[in-house]
Amino acid sequence: MWDRVVRTSSRLGFQRRQRAAALIETALVLPVILLLVFGVIGVDRLIQARIAVSAVAHEAARSAALANTATEASQQGMARAQEVAIGYQLNNGSLKVVVDPGSFARGGDVQASAQYDVTLQDLPLLKWTHIQVAAGDKERIDLYRSRWLQGNPS
Repeated sequence: MWDRVVRTSSRLGFQRRQRAAALIETALVLPVILLLVFGVIGVDRLIQARIAVSAVAHEAARSAALANTATEASQQGMARAQEVAIGYQLNNGSLKVVVDPGSFARGGDVQASAQYDVTLQDLPLLKWTHIQVAAGDKERIDLYRSRWLQGNPS
């Protein structure tokens, strides 16, 4: 009987040690796993923001290249950039877009650039991260495109 008590108590001690070891292993590995998960989410957001900023710059330049005057090109490019930014949910107020119509001659180029600040403040462990994403695009003004100014052909 005494032998049974010794075996039972040694089994209980072994099980307790296993549980304690598992708890310690979990405590050591969990922060690393969480950091990896939040890091992947952060990188995903950066890639998504980079794609969105590139699309904003492209659409702004394309819209400006289809305008009839340099002033109209700047206005249309900025308006289109804001529309695209809303679609991509670039809504933290840090989007900066510049549309440069240049000389706005047929065969010339219209350039647009966009900047956006990505913040990861809603992700634990990455609250300190603040990264700026920028992109630019250049669109050619069609060489053989007709322009109609106030109903008169030019």
